[in-house]
Amino acid sequence: MNETFARRLTGLAGIAAAAALIVEVPLYFIYSGPPPDANVLTRLLIGIVALALMVVFVTAFRELVRRVSPAHEWVGSMASATGLVYATITLVSVGLEAGAVIAADRPIDPTIDVSGTYVLYGSISRVMLALFLTAFGHAVSRTRLLPHWTGRSAYVLAAINLAFVPSLFFGNTPADFYAANGWGTTALMGAVLSYWLLAVGICVHRSAGRVAPTGSPALQP
Repeated sequence: MNETFARRLTGLAGIAAAAALIVEVPLYFIYSGPPPDANVLTRLLIGIVALALMVVFVTAFRELVRRVSPAHEWVGSMASATGLVYATITLVSVGLEAGAVIAADRPIDPTIDVSGTYVLYGSISRVMLALFLTAFGHAVSRTRLLPHWTGRSAYVLAAINLAFVPSLFFGNTPADFYAANGWGTTALMGAVLSYWLLAVGICVHRSAGRVAPTGSPALQP
């Protein structure tokens, strides 16, 4: 995999993952009570696709960092590892929700009824995502493989995610902004991630056309 291909793959995976997340998040707000099974399973399926694409994104990003600056491969690996852990944790949460919905003999709201996902979607995911974003920001700022705004925005989002970590002390009402499974802790953070990922994905993909033919510098002036 050369640098140009790594940029294109990273960019396309980021754009596709963001698109899936952007479609998924509004499905959580269609019904005020327990949603029908079709709604829950549809949004979970879209989430599975989004997370699979995010796995591609973080893995390709690690390869991109290695290609641009071998000395900083360690931080690319850290971003990849924490991104994979985040995706894995969220996939486990998806599995718990889907299993509960499939097994239930009546419509349920898995954001309330599946208590095992409260901290997985909330505080644990916020910590892992903060670690991923911090590593991503450090990799970008040190290697200059992308514009400065991508690294700075990653640091800002990491700080916001960390601010939601203590939400596990504030109950389990999804309608509350700051709760273990509150809409701010989960849905809002997912929406913010999706639009950031879309912007970064577009930026990375466009940068592939500015790579020097020799591949030595990251971007042409």
